[in-house]
Amino acid sequence: MADTTAGIGRNADVEHWDVEDPTFWEQQGKRIAYRNLWISIPCLLVAFGYWQMWGMLTVQMNNLGFPFSEAELFTLVGIAGLSGATLRIPASFMIRIAGGRNTIFLTTALMIIPCLGAYLALQSQDTPLWAFQLLALVSGVGGGNFACSMANISSFFPKHQQGLALGLNAGLGNLGVTGMQILIPLSMTAAIFAGLSGTPMALERASGTLIGRIPEGTDTWLQNPGFLGVVVLIPLSAAAWFGMNNIRSITPNPGPPLAAFGKIFGLYNLGLLTSAIGLYVMLPPPVGLGWFNMWFALPLTIVLTLGLMRLIPGDIRPNIQKQFAIFHDKHTWSMSLLYILTFGSFIGFSAALPLSIEVIFGSMLEQTDNGDWERVANPDAPSAMTWAWMGPFVGAAIRPIGGWISDKVGGSIVTQVISVIMVLASIATGYVMMLAYSATDPNQYFWFFLVLFIVLFAASGIGNGSTFRSIGVIFDAQKKGPVLGWTSAVAAYGAFIAPRVMGKQIEAGSPELAMYGFAAFYAVCLIVNWWFYLRRNAYIKNP
Repeated sequence: MADTTAGIGRNADVEHWDVEDPTFWEQQGKRIAYRNLWISIPCLLVAFGYWQMWGMLTVQMNNLGFPFSEAELFTLVGIAGLSGATLRIPASFMIRIAGGRNTIFLTTALMIIPCLGAYLALQSQDTPLWAFQLLALVSGVGGGNFACSMANISSFFPKHQQGLALGLNAGLGNLGVTGMQILIPLSMTAAIFAGLSGTPMALERASGTLIGRIPEGTDTWLQNPGFLGVVVLIPLSAAAWFGMNNIRSITPNPGPPLAAFGKIFGLYNLGLLTSAIGLYVMLPPPVGLGWFNMWFALPLTIVLTLGLMRLIPGDIRPNIQKQFAIFHDKHTWSMSLLYILTFGSFIGFSAALPLSIEVIFGSMLEQTDNGDWERVANPDAPSAMTWAWMGPFVGAAIRPIGGWISDKVGGSIVTQVISVIMVLASIATGYVMMLAYSATDPNQYFWFFLVLFIVLFAASGIGNGSTFRSIGVIFDAQKKGPVLGWTSAVAAYGAFIAPRVMGKQIEAGSPELAMYGFAAFYAVCLIVNWWFYLRRNAYIKNP
């Protein structure tokens, strides 16, 4: 459907699109771009938040006495993280294959499946672990949504507004993490859906919400958050379908909607398959084979996903192979590393923080009568349900500011400053975690712990805006979308790595080593950013 001087329909395909032309931008482009942005943001917010719901659900499952170990609960968070990251790889290429409107509608609607599944599964403690693992795997669709959403919005705005537009979409979209960490605990406290809320369970351990502590024995409706997701996702999917646009200069041949949906399903099924294979060869028995450690299995999953995408038959194959040109550009790899620094940290800490609070501060050392030391429950432990939302909220809310500042002074300067901050804050956080975990009164260290994590979230949020600003400047219109999606995909593996690393180090009694390792990685990123974009003979000066 061609555009006309009278305007472009709310859900019409846009034939002509030239936002670098000031006249076109002011007369038509701005209105269309912002309409798509304001629909994209809540779709991403909810999908992204429900991808991350397992970080909070597992805390409450532990408080309710579900028959799973802490390691198994950490694994649920990690499964969702790995799946969401892997699905971002095919999602990075969906816009140019299936169209923005088609993709955002379907990827938003698909999140109804894990939400409905969680609503049903969480009503009984007899639900087997494999059912939760499957739901965590499928909820990765919400993580994939980020890559296609960012690739889509990048096509709607001129270069001089890339930092702000992408910062708004990602920053407000990432508030879904905070939204879940606030709404999930609150929605569990009452039968808000009347008879549809089902039967409550009684807390075996004290919990909490944003508004206060909840004592043990209190009735809790753990299934409510899943049904809430279904209720919210239905109208958001409708808004995407009736209010967004495909841009034909970006997607020349999306085909009819059903054909476009088939392409999206095919790409997502491929990502789910490779995610499952990666998890199966990595996780220990009885869940998997335990053949490879995480650092080998993750690259294997990525390579397998890319390899299978190259073999897809039909008209998708040449389109994907054309977009694979981004992998021959050295800046794809440098920006991937820098986005792991920023978004990888944000999403990884968001996934790991709730259960880390629960484990590190939920117990303390106590000396027995015979002089030995043992870990016992901390009766006055801070509740993750009350405090964990603060870091992700700061990181997401400050992201548009990072994009705006980067539009003014350059993305790489901002990235360099936050890298230094993250190195120092990680070292300090690790030291505080060590003190808390080995203390007879860990509560005295909680505020230091929380403030330092908020600093890490703030720095990573600003860096999210600065790195996406740099990508928008470095790459042309054809490469920009796939690069945005690819870098976000690689960085999203932080949602798997951080819970696994922190969980293992906590289990080993040395949680500080996880943070020291992150600090070392941040120092490497600082050097890469300087070498590529800030030194005197940099490849591209301060993009």
